[in-house]
Amino acid sequence: MIPLRALVSPLFTAALVMALLPCAFAQQSANSSNIPTVAEQYLLSAANQERATRNLPPLHRDFNLAQAAAQHAQVMATHGSISHQFPGEPELSARVSAMGVAFSLVSENVAEAPSAVLIHTMWMDSPGHRANLLDPAIDAAGIGIIAVGGQLYAVEDFARTVPSLGLAQQESTIGALIAQPGRIALDITPTDISSARQTCAMSTGFSGTRKPWFVMRFTSSSLTQLPSELNTLLASGRYHHAVVGACASNSTSNFSSYNIAVLLYP
Repeated sequence: MIPLRALVSPLFTAALVMALLPCAFAQQSANSSNIPTVAEQYLLSAANQERATRNLPPLHRDFNLAQAAAQHAQVMATHGSISHQFPGEPELSARVSAMGVAFSLVSENVAEAPSAVLIHTMWMDSPGHRANLLDPAIDAAGIGIIAVGGQLYAVEDFARTVPSLGLAQQESTIGALIAQPGRIALDITPTDISSARQTCAMSTGFSGTRKPWFVMRFTSSSLTQLPSELNTLLASGRYHHAVVGACASNSTSNFSSYNIAVLLYP
């Protein structure tokens, strides 16, 4: 009896053209090519079809995420078994981070079966795998498949990716939210920004000679909105000037995020 097996990972805080995709179409994908195999294309297409029928946003293929998936698929094929981590192998978030993926969320489906069609069916029939595949919070997928002895070893890595933005881009993005019409003025002199960046890197206190009335530090995987507490402060009428400073994270965590300090002045 040919084994059909699938495993689902815990979540860390990402037109059918053939009726059957046999192993012959699944060439080994643990290489530097940016061209996915037919089986890998099928699994991504099938996942996006499932998401589309539920009005969920489609997943884009992330090359680095696909490389992480392909490498783990090769490890599974070497062991002749499926697992999210083998002895001596880094865990999921470390593997993905090592491939250069910036993310705030990551999850993984793995499986072993004779065809990609069966693999997708198994994942959709399993509550945990299905939840990963249909997670509305993810935006990217990387799929790796290795074919060995009539079996496909498949890895489907999902992530919510964090765009790579420089400090100035981060500051201007948050600054635009702060300086909306009717809100306070944004100070952008080089001296102010330098002090704000140094303040961001500090756990307490502030840098520079200009003393702020309030310092708000926050970490977020998205720069689309301000923290509710900061919005309340901006609307209080007590502050009329603000400076935004961004800084790199000192955390050893594999999860990516933006670190921001907002200094408020009268």
